[in-house]
Amino acid sequence: MQGLIERARRVRPAYWAFAGSLLLSWIAVHFEATIAKDAALYLDAARVFNEQGFGATLAKFNWPWFSILIGVSQQLTGLSLESLGYLLCAMMMAGTCALMVDAVASRTPGGGAWACLLVLAMPAYNTFRGDILREYGFWFFSTLALWLALRWHARGGWLGGLLIAVVVATAAVFRLEAVMLMAALFLWLVPGLVAAQGRLRMLQLVLAPSLALLALLAILYANERLPLGRFEYYLALLDPRRLFANFNNATHQLGAILAKYSSDDASAILLFGFFATTVLTFVKLLGPFSVPFFFRDCRRAVREHMAQYAPFAWAWVLYFGVLMVFFVQQLFINSRYASFLNLLAVPLLAPALMALARRFPRAIKGFVVVAVLVMMANVISLSAKKTHYVEAGHWLATNAQRTEQIYQDDPRIAYYAGWGYIAPDKSREAAMSDKHVGSYRYFLLEEKAEDPNVQEWLQRHQLKILAQFANRKRATVLVIGR
Repeated sequence: MQGLIERARRVRPAYWAFAGSLLLSWIAVHFEATIAKDAALYLDAARVFNEQGFGATLAKFNWPWFSILIGVSQQLTGLSLESLGYLLCAMMMAGTCALMVDAVASRTPGGGAWACLLVLAMPAYNTFRGDILREYGFWFFSTLALWLALRWHARGGWLGGLLIAVVVATAAVFRLEAVMLMAALFLWLVPGLVAAQGRLRMLQLVLAPSLALLALLAILYANERLPLGRFEYYLALLDPRRLFANFNNATHQLGAILAKYSSDDASAILLFGFFATTVLTFVKLLGPFSVPFFFRDCRRAVREHMAQYAPFAWAWVLYFGVLMVFFVQQLFINSRYASFLNLLAVPLLAPALMALARRFPRAIKGFVVVAVLVMMANVISLSAKKTHYVEAGHWLATNAQRTEQIYQDDPRIAYYAGWGYIAPDKSREAAMSDKHVGSYRYFLLEEKAEDPNVQEWLQRHQLKILAQFANRKRATVLVIGR
């Protein structure tokens, strides 16, 4: 037994992170009964790519590269699209964990094990292990780019700089905001420009991407088939005029509901609210790993290691700015978007945990136990499964035709009917209105049959409940028709 323990200790922490990540992903998928809405879209786009080609896929989704990857993988392996989606996401997540741990282990002696605990237990991104998401590719290739940057900085070379740019471009194939990594690396290299070697490093990093960007812009505007819509969407988000207009509009709306003497401060209140909400979301998603920030020794450890992991720190700052722009433009933020902040913080949190272990050598064992419990809670779900979507989809496949006008609250119902991802063509209120209710053959609504409003609507339009499907917690899909 002692020999086995010794051999286990000699295994690099990055290998443990990779294997542990695959195990956690398998557990998470095992507890999933249905896929998420985004996953249904990606998988249906992959089906469209295999059956109808690129043009039809682009019409389905204007940034379809992840779906195309899944579709091509099916052509090569013959596995189901859903299995391949889960497998690709699990492999990319495992690679992300391994790279992050290796980045810490190679620069902070003794930090690899703590980084391994962090990447496997932090709630921010681990709670999504049961989903099929583009974020996994974004996380993996972004982490790979930063990992390569740390190695390249010591050696230099044109090939290394080009490889970093290619990896960042690949991350952008999954989520376009990955291009901010080039800006983060640029800012990282700026202090070194006073030396000839620093200027050479900067040139090696930015020359090839700059030329490639010019070529890409020329190709995009010369070819109407390429997905310009996604680029236009991001450019609109970054448009200062639209940004200030949306912020001023939100300020006026807030000012209208504030007390008379506070309305003049609505802009400051709103801006601080956006900032504080983003910070609190980051802290909340840390889970138990927010504890080190309460101690001065741990905060000092973060500052002392800032220079070692400067690319991650700069990427954190810029991505925080990306989230703030998105927040102002769209007026919401969610944990899936914010989780990349937590992933970028891992290299600096590992030294903080080491400092916490030195300060509390006995209590740290209890902290590790809590972290392991959180790790398992991230992937083990005992809540009621959303089987009502699957059952409603099967009813639809048996009793209706795809060509009929059908309103459904959740696109997954059509997906489980075998019809693909069909988003509602109208809002629920519009579809159920007197003007449009007669246009639909069936309604599949997430409602309780005994709801008085439902009963009144049924009587007014002479409709009836044809079937209903509920899960263990009585979340119900009603099938309504004539």
